[in-house]
Amino acid sequence: MREYKKIGVWQTAFLGDAVLTLPLLRALKDRFPDADIHFFVRTGVESVFMAQPEIARVRPFAKRGAQKSLNAAVRLGWELGKDGFDLWISAHTSLRSALVAGATGIGRRIGYNRPWFNRLAYTETVDRRFDELAEIERLMELVRPLGIIGPAPRAELVLPEGASRASAHFWEAFCLDRPVLGIHPGSTWPTKCWPEEYFSQIVARAVDAGAHVLVFAGPGEEPVAARVIDGARTDLSRVTNLAGQLSLPELAAYFGRLDACLTNDSGPMHLAWAQDVPLVALFGPTVEALGFFPRGDNSTVLEVDGLPCRPCGLHGPKKCPEGHFKCMRDLTPDRVWAELERKLGL
Repeated sequence: MREYKKIGVWQTAFLGDAVLTLPLLRALKDRFPDADIHFFVRTGVESVFMAQPEIARVRPFAKRGAQKSLNAAVRLGWELGKDGFDLWISAHTSLRSALVAGATGIGRRIGYNRPWFNRLAYTETVDRRFDELAEIERLMELVRPLGIIGPAPRAELVLPEGASRASAHFWEAFCLDRPVLGIHPGSTWPTKCWPEEYFSQIVARAVDAGAHVLVFAGPGEEPVAARVIDGARTDLSRVTNLAGQLSLPELAAYFGRLDACLTNDSGPMHLAWAQDVPLVALFGPTVEALGFFPRGDNSTVLEVDGLPCRPCGLHGPKKCPEGHFKCMRDLTPDRVWAELERKLGL
């Protein structure tokens, strides 16, 4: 088997998809320890991976900005083709990603065999086996042609030192010596969001049981966090609103110190399980069977079984197609709290 020296791994989907790619990166580094691995991600999430030991360089791709056009994708491919890569692996299936790969002209390019145009862009394609495998195992199919076969290796998210210091300072400053529950009530996809009043009930129950609650939210989600806290009707001295105050690496570092975490099916969910944080993830329009679930013994997925309308898409639409939103409304706070209470040891 040839030894590769410079490998490009392309995964420009969402934050969670990039986190799910970590075992593939670990497997590549184990097989080709002398290779420089460049990880291509969508602009905005690159800071999370800057300290990842498997990666020589994280390279952002502005798929929603300056590099949005198909012409820009081709130009980028031409530039990368002059950059010394001898192996290219693409975990993304869009036409734009295929154009980048094909334009590089790199001697060995591996991608999935669907959509059909991928067979024109890559020198080798593999079956994603979407209905058979979970996402990490689907990704591992991409390295099978390289002789890498077997279980996906464990890959832990490693964060920049500055983010770790920031979380340690916060814990020390606030003397968080009681169990700490973190909740992240937001998501890019509206139907993936558990009702705000349900999150409020969890905040109140956690505080009443003796925990401290940290409420997280990304830019633009600050009103959601505020409404969740306002609806809790409890001792707010034990609730800290961190909405919009943290960078992505800092958010991940704060997650890493939690005693338990509650999220929707979202990017932050993946920041939790990748650090083995005790996690409860709420799945509504999506289902665990789609394969993008949190891994590990400390992760619990809660969902409503028996609804024939689930799943209603890979991500979930903006509004419930059936108009009832039972996939989330029937997932009761009682059921969620029972699981969190156990994880918190209360």
